[in-house]
Amino acid sequence: MRACLRGITLRNRSFEKLLLEAVDQGLSSLGDSSKQVIYFHLENTFKINRRDIPYKIEEFAEAIEKIFGLGAKFIEISIMKCLYEKVGSVFEYNPEQEDLCFTEYVAAVKQSFLKEKQEGDSVRRKESQSFGAGASTKPPIKSEFRI
Repeated sequence: MRACLRGITLRNRSFEKLLLEAVDQGLSSLGDSSKQVIYFHLENTFKINRRDIPYKIEEFAEAIEKIFGLGAKFIEISIMKCLYEKVGSVFEYNPEQEDLCFTEYVAAVKQSFLKEKQEGDSVRRKESQSFGAGASTKPPIKSEFRI
């Protein structure tokens, strides 16, 4: 049942919306007031409006790194955990690996999300063409990225 509900959710949602929700959740881990201050600082200092973050992910990552220094890594990890959860993938963090490149991981999740969404659309088209008679569906693809 979860797979069916997840398919409906993914089909009707854009990756950019899911990413923005993940950023909100990740920043909320610092507290709502802190999140609002960060958004204010992003907009006024770095000229990154909240709704533009999914389209300016590199600028967002650079701004977070300038604001928090080494602490940005923990915020990025929090955002990635939320994003992976939203798209139904598994996120595991390996603290020994120091090369966490937030933008590369966002790009990888986006590619996986779009591929899964496209495959889901293809399955739905086949089902509608066969009028639901004996159509089989593929289970959603689970992607696993490790840091």
